[in-house]
Amino acid sequence: MNEPNAAAGAIAPDRLEGRIADAKPTYGDGEAAGEANRCLYCHDAPCVTACPTGIDIPGFIRKIATGNVRGSARTILSANLLGYSCARVCPVEVLCVGACVYNDWHRYPPIAIGRLQRYAVETTLNTGRAATLFTKAPATGKRVACVGAGPASLALAGYLSLEGVAVTVLEKRALAGGLNTTGVAPYKMHVEGALAEVEFIRSLGVTIRTGVEVGRDVQAADLLRDHDAVFIGVGLGADGTLGIPGESGAGVMGATAWIERLKLEPGYALTGVQRALVVGGGNTAIDAARELARLGIADVAMVYRRTAAEMPGYAHEMDLARREGVRLVERAVPKEFARDAGGRLTALRLADGRELPADLVIVGIGQTKLRELATQFLGVALDAKGFIVVEPATGRTGNPKVFAGGDALGGELVVTAVQEAKRAARGICAALGVRVRPDAAMMAGHA
Repeated sequence: MNEPNAAAGAIAPDRLEGRIADAKPTYGDGEAAGEANRCLYCHDAPCVTACPTGIDIPGFIRKIATGNVRGSARTILSANLLGYSCARVCPVEVLCVGACVYNDWHRYPPIAIGRLQRYAVETTLNTGRAATLFTKAPATGKRVACVGAGPASLALAGYLSLEGVAVTVLEKRALAGGLNTTGVAPYKMHVEGALAEVEFIRSLGVTIRTGVEVGRDVQAADLLRDHDAVFIGVGLGADGTLGIPGESGAGVMGATAWIERLKLEPGYALTGVQRALVVGGGNTAIDAARELARLGIADVAMVYRRTAAEMPGYAHEMDLARREGVRLVERAVPKEFARDAGGRLTALRLADGRELPADLVIVGIGQTKLRELATQFLGVALDAKGFIVVEPATGRTGNPKVFAGGDALGGELVVTAVQEAKRAARGICAALGVRVRPDAAMMAGHA
């Protein structure tokens, strides 16, 4: 079990992600003030409507403009306790920034909302006093367990802890943070940033136990017996595979597994890789391709079975990938991995007869669902896609003591995981008879 602040010291300094620079560096004080003063502070601001957590964006920006950075951070974190990571990893181009009224004028760029949000929260986190932004309610005597230490569980744990509920988060990995720690593209956020946010949640009174796997180290029945409610915040497992000849062996890796290696593995290097392919057209595949290009791989290509117009990944991310040297091979259906007599990967063969030379192939076609974990809890049902079925307004499953959110429901964004966690926190409090204060953080933002 990791003790407070111990995790950060376990991060090796020679990780490959250290070679990838921040794509949107934090603002200095003057830059932040200048950008904040461009905001029109719209009434019924469309950026607020576009934010899944309903952050008062004009409100927090105005506070930056007037020098009240701490107050700005409180406005952000009240509506979104993971406001730091969301500022860095959210696709703001299709959310708040994409809704900015400046876009309609085609003369000035939209307000850099994400960078301003990062500035306010990061500045406050760096003081070491972020937890004092909020007052905690007296202990209620209620106990809740969270399965998984990803964004949904961390947000829910923080909100409940502030309302006097004792929360324990159980994480099977050595580090908490979920995909924020293991899977976010380094040009968006390094591991240290994710762990700093974990420590902020811990500072709110949340207990985080790592190296504990439900079903192995503790049983679902025990959690239900010892706690008043259980929250399931995990839902995705190993990378999906293509299931074609030659896939097993050196040179072929799943996208999330590969990203985790470059973020966490000491001394990992891309020795001998000159040509790399990424199979898939989603955001994770785009991230992997951009990372390869930023690491200096001479030839990086994405291999997608349909056309660019049909890719599920964000268009603005693909545009950036092209600018960084990534090319796209369309209508490409993988058939077989070619290897030489020694087993070394040499190419990816396609169904139409084309052959794409490669030293490394990253497969980014999605992840498996953790069906077995969910079904350990009696009464928890899954839909046809393997996601947990819940009441949308409360996050409650078919078991009245079990709630869920985030990847367990099929969510793809940190910000939507936080919003689902807020709703589940309110649902849990209602179910346990915990009176939520009118000004509680979990009441901020969208209902």
